[in-house]
Amino acid sequence: MIPAHPGLQGGPVYLDYNATTPVDPRVAEAMWPYVADRFGNPSSGHAYGIEPQQALIRARTQVAALIGAEAEEIVFTGSGSEADNLALRGAILAAKTDRPHMVTQVTEHPAVLETCRALERLHGTDVTYLPVNHEGLVDPAALAAALTEHTVLVSITAANNESGALQPIAELARITRAHGVLFHCDAAQAAGRIPLDVRDMGVDLLTVVGHKMYAPKGIAALYVRHGVTLEPLVCGGGQEGGLRAGTENVALAVALGTAAQLAVEDLADGGDRRIAALRDRLHARLADQLPGRIRLNGPADGRLPNTLNISIDGTRGHELLAAVADIAASTGSACHSGDHTPSPVLRAMGLDDARSLAALRLSLGRWTTPDEIDRVADLLVTAAGSE
Repeated sequence: MIPAHPGLQGGPVYLDYNATTPVDPRVAEAMWPYVADRFGNPSSGHAYGIEPQQALIRARTQVAALIGAEAEEIVFTGSGSEADNLALRGAILAAKTDRPHMVTQVTEHPAVLETCRALERLHGTDVTYLPVNHEGLVDPAALAAALTEHTVLVSITAANNESGALQPIAELARITRAHGVLFHCDAAQAAGRIPLDVRDMGVDLLTVVGHKMYAPKGIAALYVRHGVTLEPLVCGGGQEGGLRAGTENVALAVALGTAAQLAVEDLADGGDRRIAALRDRLHARLADQLPGRIRLNGPADGRLPNTLNISIDGTRGHELLAAVADIAASTGSACHSGDHTPSPVLRAMGLDDARSLAALRLSLGRWTTPDEIDRVADLLVTAAGSE
């Protein structure tokens, strides 16, 4: 059992790990020397650059090991959004076709959806937005039907950040490969939480995000399969294989590499199964104490082990959480000038407004304990009973 996290002491129970994770103290310890003392430019040939250069190589190797890639296929970026932009813009702008076409799904992260809209607006790209079923999943047959001779890229997320739904990535990628089309997968929510292997998945591009796996914000990586050509977003000195110019932030790269190594060890020790058991404990307690009122949003199976998205009949998610200050979690709605509107993800899954507005996303993580789970269940039952 790892020690309690100092950032979580004395505060509400934190069940918003899908929004961001606390920085693991072991990650902070590993990166600190490259903030304080080992300041050299990793591109410098003198003594001050040697250790940062070696640390960068080591971090690249650690990230690659997490997803079954080779170190040379890892490109460090400043965020998951940047990695997604590099994948999408890079592939489309490098394509040798007059009017490139790409395919994504309606429940993608805004980093993908807004990039698609920018490509439509600025570069005349044709984009097909696939629907999802009531569990939030893409139909492989719909993907196959959407491909054309001009299709360059397909981008489908591995796991939805709200429902936790896991897409059938390997099956979808097989379809695109048969048509000679590149496949990008945003694995921000999946990397470090479930085992991933880019070779088994069959993907060409994959996004990994530091602050979803206990590293600081401001660091991510894009896996770029050997042989894939991308147009760089940032031109300059040729860092990161020429795809992302600018002197590398060695400290943050070390943080991501360390987080990746810890994730490998945690998965090997069954950390995903421990989290899934806590998630199911919370679901079972709520269902038992609020009989007939708990609705699971998303698949019962085939979802992230840490994610529980439920609606409690007769409540509104934002009002429930406002009444329970001892829980830090998210809802299934967005607030615009005081008015709450249902999540586009839940709407795309066919949920009605009442159920969508009642939704709670309870996402667990490394420091979630059984006592916290029982406390959250009691608090929610009490609050929902008074609604």
